[in-house]
Amino acid sequence: MTTRTLRAGLIGLGMMGRHHARNLRSLDGVELVAVADAQGDPHGAAPGLEVLPDVEALIAAGIDYAVVAVPTQFHRDVALTLASAGVHTLVEKPLAFDIGEAEEITHAYEAAGLVGAVGYIERYNPALQEMRTRIADGQLGEIYQIVTRRQGGFPARIADVGVVKDLATHDLDLTAWVAQSQYAQVSATSTRRSGREDEDMVSVTGRLEDGTITNHLVNWLTPFKERVTVVTGENGALVGDTLNADLTFHANGEAPTNLWESMASFRGVSEGDSITYALQRKEPLATEHEAFRDAVLGDGSNIVTMREGLHTVRTVEAVLESARRDAVVQIGTGDA
Repeated sequence: MTTRTLRAGLIGLGMMGRHHARNLRSLDGVELVAVADAQGDPHGAAPGLEVLPDVEALIAAGIDYAVVAVPTQFHRDVALTLASAGVHTLVEKPLAFDIGEAEEITHAYEAAGLVGAVGYIERYNPALQEMRTRIADGQLGEIYQIVTRRQGGFPARIADVGVVKDLATHDLDLTAWVAQSQYAQVSATSTRRSGREDEDMVSVTGRLEDGTITNHLVNWLTPFKERVTVVTGENGALVGDTLNADLTFHANGEAPTNLWESMASFRGVSEGDSITYALQRKEPLATEHEAFRDAVLGDGSNIVTMREGLHTVRTVEAVLESARRDAVVQIGTGDA
């Protein structure tokens, strides 16, 4: 239970900012007291509030925490200004435009003892939240492989990055989170088929530090939409469909073999029971905002930390380098 109402500010009122404004306005224990955007409020996301010109004006309004939904190229300057002012901050994904900027932001918030998080909304999909809980509880036993497919048509909202920084970043983040292990290496192949400067299709294979094998298919060229995460372990597989917020468990039946002796030593799997779990289909962005509010109040157990965001930026850059060089790229943590 909150002891007082937290004062929140939002900078950036574009396509994503308007959804943040809606959720902040309905969040228990929080009041959206100030918004800022140099371009005004094109979607009418903050009726009744003056649209301030910049982050300095937002800080001057007296806020406990801020949500940053400006274009990625402005994340560094806005986030560092908020850190200097002692404001807890949730930054939309990705954390920053490159590794250097991501390191600056991460170190600034950690040094100041502030709550800093990155807005990877896919983590808060009900199917993935339930998947992570079940894996942590040991349902799958040892994890062997994580496969994701994130495919569909080209979104008109994208102008400044390719499919790796826009979409694959979700899969790289959620995979490391689900396995609780960072990437050790990646190998990627990408292409450009739609006439744009940046890549619109990528295939990534990788290995996490704990040995888990990963594979990601991501593109803007498939005439249907697919958002699937498959985690395979010793006890079976969990399949998360984040479009429909469904989670299905396929058990490894481990049926005893009656085969001849030469095959009896083969330890494979067998089809067991399958169950699709009934989940509460809550809006992921609402869950994300609740998690960040709780982190500001002291419970940071369900946020994407800025250090996690930094690791994801590092992995994204490794994927792009791998595709460029046609080579396997090893990933160091870079942590001091």
